[in-house]
Amino acid sequence: MTGNEDFRRRQSEIIDRVGWVVTLVHPAADDTDDSTPFAYTVGLTAHGYPELLIAGLDPAIAHQLLNDLAARVYDRAERFTHNQRVGDLIAGYDAVVIDGTPTEQLHPGAAIARYGQQVRVQQIVWPDPQGRFPWDGGYAYPPSAQPTMRRP
Repeated sequence: MTGNEDFRRRQSEIIDRVGWVVTLVHPAADDTDDSTPFAYTVGLTAHGYPELLIAGLDPAIAHQLLNDLAARVYDRAERFTHNQRVGDLIAGYDAVVIDGTPTEQLHPGAAIARYGQQVRVQQIVWPDPQGRFPWDGGYAYPPSAQPTMRRP
């Protein structure tokens, strides 16, 4: 069995058991184009929901946040809308959900490989310590810290 076949088999086992799996993407150590780590769900598409994606966070935190949101979607059929603020995800801050199209930098490859071009994606965007987002003036981090698929 190849590495890709084993990866897909393990993903399928988790999706069958839980309903989705979180996939983490880490830039290569020798990556010089300021690539940002990101994480996304795979499995929600099969139930008619968009996959969820978050960029620029520690992988353990991204994994936890996506599992929380995916459980809301999968278990409670909660739907998020473009530009919706989510106030109970990150303590003390609102996150914003934006509908988007995969980009070269934020590409949910395992979801697209599994479901094809029918994959819809919603990105969860987190604020800086002052509550500003990447599209706001004065955002505390460089654009490469949290690339977005689009603006709200």
